[in-house]
Amino acid sequence: MIIDTTEVQTINSFSSSESVKEVYGLISLFVPILPLILGIIIGVLVIVWLEREISAAIQQRIGPEYAGPLGILQAIADGTKLLFKEDLFPSRGNIRLFSVGPSLAVISILLSYLVIPFGYRLVLADLSIGVFLWIAISSIAPIGLLMSGYGSNNKYSFSGGLRAAAQSISYEIPLTLCVLSISLLSNSLSTVDIVEAQSKYGFGGWNLWRQPIGFLVFLISSLAECERLPFDLPEAEEELVAGYQTEYSGIKYGLFYLASYLNLLISSLFVTVLYLGGWNLFIPYIFIPELFVKKKMVAVFGMTIGIFITLVKAYLFLFISIATRWTLPRMRMDQLLNLGWKFLLPIALGNLLLTTSFQLVSL
Repeated sequence: MIIDTTEVQTINSFSSSESVKEVYGLISLFVPILPLILGIIIGVLVIVWLEREISAAIQQRIGPEYAGPLGILQAIADGTKLLFKEDLFPSRGNIRLFSVGPSLAVISILLSYLVIPFGYRLVLADLSIGVFLWIAISSIAPIGLLMSGYGSNNKYSFSGGLRAAAQSISYEIPLTLCVLSISLLSNSLSTVDIVEAQSKYGFGGWNLWRQPIGFLVFLISSLAECERLPFDLPEAEEELVAGYQTEYSGIKYGLFYLASYLNLLISSLFVTVLYLGGWNLFIPYIFIPELFVKKKMVAVFGMTIGIFITLVKAYLFLFISIATRWTLPRMRMDQLLNLGWKFLLPIALGNLLLTTSFQLVSL
């Protein structure tokens, strides 16, 4: 049997080139994700520090000050402590559901960051259904909480999981109607298109001025989706002893708080994108893309400014959320459901009908 060496060399070179392409493809896939994950982690640490400092100022007490300068390392110290704590499991619980629940809550929220535009041409995935993808993915998080409560085999935990599911369903509908109103104004479901539709008119074109009622409904609904006070009924300490996280300890316990702060950050970023013009500040942004094409330095500077403006607007919303938590008392469960179904839902539906009528008349 005669073997052609040229064919063997061709096959080897082809297989090696294919393996190089696969490795390059994996690297090119993970390189854009790593800065995003690093930025999200830093953002969560900043939120934890800000919440402690703002709550201390509101209550006229001293906040964290010993772990690092001004206490900025306190969140890292707490996370390290939870990482080394013993991981306990309920003896009669469902271990699989108990373990998967926290991870499902965190992963579903992390995926929502894919469609957030932090600046001009600075988005990981510019999808045509970006905002609805966020709504669909964020609806998975309460399933993780329900799994955690059921898997704990604890009546308080299970009640907390049921409350989380009921609360999410109640406030998801007004939230979706507000997003649909914004999509009608922008004629797109893409987050980038929504920002650019506001950027054409500068400060006066923000959807905050065109949709003030929708903005208030979205603000309240997003707080309820994040389970922040006065809407933290799924983990009400006085009634449920911490709710769905009663049986958790160690790093799994910390994952619930990580999911809460991740959800709060993504909600504030979507408020910025949908209502506050995204990376746009006060000037019409339609003239700037030409500069981006001509000079790379201008492009880098513009992206940096865009990220800074987006984060400033997002952290303004975060300040409002933190101040609301330490100002208003907790609602009852029946009041929470009545607010969602009997008040916010009709207002959001009426706002959507008015927006649709306005769009039809303008045509």
